Amino acid sequence: MKAIFVTGGKQYYVAEGDVLYVEKLPNEVGSEVTFTDVLFANGVAGDPYVKGAKVVCTVEKHGKQKKIIIFKYRPKKKSRKKQGHRQPYTKLVVKKIEVK
Repeated sequence: MKAIFVTGGKQYYVAEGDVLYVEKLPNEVGSEVTFTDVLFANGVAGDPYVKGAKVVCTVEKHGKQKKIIIFKYRPKKKSRKKQGHRQPYTKLVVKKIEVK
C-alpha cells in the first residue's frame, strides 16, 4: 500500500517500511507519529484529504544535515558575506498505512 501525506509544508510518497527524512518534529525518539493529512492512499485520491486515512511512523532519530555554505558577494564594493547552515531533520520509518 502506498500513500502521499503532508508534513512540514512538503509532500511525501511512501510505502510501508520506507525510511524518510522530514523537517524536525517535536516527538521523542522511539515514539509514534500519526499523520492524518493524507492526499492519496491505496488508489484513492482525497478532496483535498482522504477521510479516515492515516500514516503511522516511528521516530528513529533527530539530527542535522551536511553544512551548506552561503556566500554573498557584491563586485567592486569590497562586500563579502560567508554563512553556513545545517538544516535539522527527523528520520522516520513508516510502520503502516491505514484507510477506512
